[in-house]
Amino acid sequence: MIYLDNSATTYPKPQSVVAAVCNALRRYSFNSGRGGYAQSVNTAEMIFSSRQSIAELVNAEPQNIVFTQNCTLALNMAIKGLAREGDHIIISSLEHNAVYRPVYALSKRKGISYTVVPYDYDEDKLLSNFENSIQENTSFIVCTGASNVFGCAMPISKIGALAKKHGIRFVVDGAQIVGVTDIDIVRDNIDILCAAGHKGLYGPLATGFMALNDSVLPQTIIEGGTGSLSMEPDQPDFLPDRFEAGTLNNSGIIGLASGVTFVKKKGIESIYSHEMKIIKYIYSALSADSNAVLYTPSPDGFNSAPILSFNYKDYSSEETASLLGNGNIAVRGGFHCAPLAHMSFGTDERGTVRVSPSVFTSFKDCENFINYLKKL
Repeated sequence: MIYLDNSATTYPKPQSVVAAVCNALRRYSFNSGRGGYAQSVNTAEMIFSSRQSIAELVNAEPQNIVFTQNCTLALNMAIKGLAREGDHIIISSLEHNAVYRPVYALSKRKGISYTVVPYDYDEDKLLSNFENSIQENTSFIVCTGASNVFGCAMPISKIGALAKKHGIRFVVDGAQIVGVTDIDIVRDNIDILCAAGHKGLYGPLATGFMALNDSVLPQTIIEGGTGSLSMEPDQPDFLPDRFEAGTLNNSGIIGLASGVTFVKKKGIESIYSHEMKIIKYIYSALSADSNAVLYTPSPDGFNSAPILSFNYKDYSSEETASLLGNGNIAVRGGFHCAPLAHMSFGTDERGTVRVSPSVFTSFKDCENFINYLKKL
């Protein structure tokens, strides 16, 4: 298989991750820290070690890493946990439904308003668009690190500085950038970073996390057993217990930690460089094909993530993806759960075909993909 759907989930997973999951199922299938026996204690130590590894990656405190089943849940916990009735929220025109739908739902149920800031390739204009959208009751900005459809990257650090200047919170959807670009929640003034474990961190499916700074404590949207303060009816007010009700996905978390180790060993800069070379190669080949329709300028290292959308001939995006699938080439066609982005780029009727490489993608894979595409 030629796998070019890594922005959905990375494949293959490193062998070290597979081994870590298998080992965890054998040795750490115990309720973390909720028993006095050695196996429970050892499991708790492994889970804490996993927190430490992720915390080091994004410059957070280990206890401020909250494990979730995916980035969508993390974003719902952040958005709904921060929002209060009467608040105003700012999002961008590139947002995935994991941001757009929770904000829209709040606007219908809790008297909350929101503004969609139009994306602009001109960074100064984009930042001005954000700043001009701030109102007296603006509570926080939530935006993607990079579009999951078009690869357009946001100047996260500068948006974070803008939010800090105006005394509002900043939440980042890091699904497409964590593990691919350098993220530091302190340097970038991020209050809550939400991420998937199974994408750029090469962990198992159904893993994700929130990384919170020390000054933010959202309300809970899920309550339950934590193994701490068990006789109290209130959910604990300390991290990570406040947001980790119920039994954790031990094998997934330990596998995720192995994925983080894999990324650290490879080096984020090296991973990004490789994937951008791949995406530039594909872009160049498509731009030379009169049957291909492209929607963005050539990707560069300043405002792009390694993701590319296109269409081919008069096929619908789903048809192109299906035809490529017949050749054992995995891409995604459709709307990618991001209607705002498609409306911004004028692809809301046709959708797009999306390609996204990983550290395992070779130039030979790309050549075979392009050659097969030309036969359609």
